[in-house]
Amino acid sequence: MSTAYLKTVALFIGITLIMSVSACESFLDVQPRESVADDQTITDQKSAATALNGVYSALASGGYYGTSFQSIGYLTGDNVQWTGTQSQVQEFINHNVRADNATISTVWSSIYVTINRANHIIRSVPAVGDPLLTEALRNQYVGEAYFLRALAYFDLARTFGGVPIITEPTLTATSNQGVARATQEETYAQVLRDLEAAEPLLPNPAAVTTNDRYRATRKTVWALKARLYLYQQNWGQAEAYATRLISDNANYQLVAPFNAWFANNARGTRESVFELFYNGTTEVNNHRGQWQPTANGGTRQWAPNQALVSLLTTAPNNTPNGRSTLIAATNSTTWYGNLYYRSPGSDPSYIFRIAELYLIRAEARAQQGKLTDALTDLNAVRTRAGLAASAATTQAAVLLAIENERRLEFALEPHRWFDLARTGRATALFPDPLNASAPLPSFRLVLPVPISQLQVDAALTQNEGY
Repeated sequence: MSTAYLKTVALFIGITLIMSVSACESFLDVQPRESVADDQTITDQKSAATALNGVYSALASGGYYGTSFQSIGYLTGDNVQWTGTQSQVQEFINHNVRADNATISTVWSSIYVTINRANHIIRSVPAVGDPLLTEALRNQYVGEAYFLRALAYFDLARTFGGVPIITEPTLTATSNQGVARATQEETYAQVLRDLEAAEPLLPNPAAVTTNDRYRATRKTVWALKARLYLYQQNWGQAEAYATRLISDNANYQLVAPFNAWFANNARGTRESVFELFYNGTTEVNNHRGQWQPTANGGTRQWAPNQALVSLLTTAPNNTPNGRSTLIAATNSTTWYGNLYYRSPGSDPSYIFRIAELYLIRAEARAQQGKLTDALTDLNAVRTRAGLAASAATTQAAVLLAIENERRLEFALEPHRWFDLARTGRATALFPDPLNASAPLPSFRLVLPVPISQLQVDAALTQNEGY
């Protein structure tokens, strides 16, 4: 057998394993053409709904928001330490990630599984003839798929830079080989196209009597638009879309005290714009095991580092039921993260919270010189955390205050690294892993394309510097 053939088979097997890696992926998979004819996969309303559940299942999988993708945001920032011994995990903390790193390979493949499942919905559902699949349902399913594909491409772009843009279902192991990488800007443009396609298909919020925090809606589209425009430094649009959600005070509020959105088994509070549901039996969130100590049945592979512990346990951040409740200790030196604590693993994964929209709008306003309005948004988040108003007065000081607020507000959510990368601040805060006296090189603001992908597709190129 040829080397190329073996590599193709290896890729196909790898994708298959990822698609079946956990119980929470027990929904219908859209199979490769060698196994099941495409016209037999989505044939009626029931199979369409099941296939859509499969997209959410991929999003929630261990390789994506279930564990691995979020670990990049945790470990590459400056809030979290790795307590294990695997050198490949330590690469994130050292900012010296290699192309053969197993985590980035898992993340890349898992996100593309999500995209592929969404592609099947987008292509197949419009052609299904079933009276039970009403026009409203058809539009909703396709709209949700467009949103989920947009989120997937957004996460790929901010992690790896430009990536291959695949908008047709993968029917064989090689059917999408030979697609060159788009630039990061082109990938973000694809995200926006998908969001623009999703928005009119999803139900009008004014006509919806309930607010779904576990599935894509027009409001989740607006949340991702706000985040996308922030990353693109389109300050006016970031402000405008954040305002749409903040103004919806009937559905979204900064719940108080701070820990009310996650403590005491809370889920789906008015704080939440979009979170992933896990039932703890057939759908398990593996974060708990990574964060909790052995005394609580976990491994404590990830833990708050000393800098974060110091910030959260001293004034002014150690307020009752405030951000200090994100961490706990088994003794005076063994601290652990307590955002994920439910046993079995039924904690939600939080993708959008209204606090983020306040801080997106604060940053966008500050960048436009609207300092009074920016401080109003910043101080709304600080007040909910039991903190006094910010003393910042200049634009630079307000922007730094927002950056520092995001660090603590999302201390155990995967924002810190991506915030420092998108603003370029990581080059000032972290040293070059190969020369400690030099700043982090800018090429390290994105991660390398996994070597496993480069080996099977000659059209892919590596990021500069790796």
